[in-house]
Amino acid sequence: MDPKISALPPPSLTAARTARWLAVMVGFVIALSAAQSLAQSRESLGAGDTVRITVFQNPDLTTEARISERGTLLFPLVGEVDLNGQTPTGAAARIADGLKKGNFMKDPQVSVTVLTVRSRQVSVLGHVVRPGRYPLDDVTTSITDVLALAGGIAPTGDDVVTAVVTREGKATKAEIDVAGMYRSGDMKSNFQVQAGDTIFVQRAPVFYIYGEVTRSGSYRLEPKMAVVQALSVGGGLTPRGTERGLTIHRRGADGTLQKIGARLTDPVQADDVIYVRESLF
Repeated sequence: MDPKISALPPPSLTAARTARWLAVMVGFVIALSAAQSLAQSRESLGAGDTVRITVFQNPDLTTEARISERGTLLFPLVGEVDLNGQTPTGAAARIADGLKKGNFMKDPQVSVTVLTVRSRQVSVLGHVVRPGRYPLDDVTTSITDVLALAGGIAPTGDDVVTAVVTREGKATKAEIDVAGMYRSGDMKSNFQVQAGDTIFVQRAPVFYIYGEVTRSGSYRLEPKMAVVQALSVGGGLTPRGTERGLTIHRRGADGTLQKIGARLTDPVQADDVIYVRESLF
């Protein structure tokens, strides 16, 4: 007998493995569908949301419509129904109640599916990969979650983001150091955003370097950066450059431009302009 043939598992064993694999995949799909349905069932409907309403064994009543600014929707036979603040399950119950009270059906089975969410959105602006408005759900509600939806902070964006939130009718502003949260492991500042909140990522602070450096230009200012690190970011000195006589042009508190002699260990501030002189010898 060919040893290769004898090494093959019996057909019954192969079938059993296939059956187990299919069972695992089916269970995964069912669990994923259930999780999605559960998340959607908790959403509150509001103005601008688009829903699909179906009635069991009554396809003629299937309706896709957008909830009006008043939070209402026109449904056949029932008329205008107030769905503002209702979950899809609650909205289905309200429509079913209207069909029963109008004596159109004895026990209508109504389902409401959310097609587009526009009432629960947050704005992400500034230096992110994809600025825009993003819907909130029961999973993506923290600041970092929403930033992830927008593709994350762009290379030109600051690590400290600004959140303008409205709570109890009062608008407040908060500064959140996103990178600092992960460095320290303290995620208390990663609060839950709500509909209507705005997250703004401003431009990261930069410094400028010119003169006898390999690559003059503007560069991102890193925390606790010193002059020697700024020089390395610019590619270092050219053969004609010298570390002696380094100067920094800096704006004072009154807006005047100051010229400061710099040492390699001096800290660099936002918008500093570092000048590297040419060696005299």
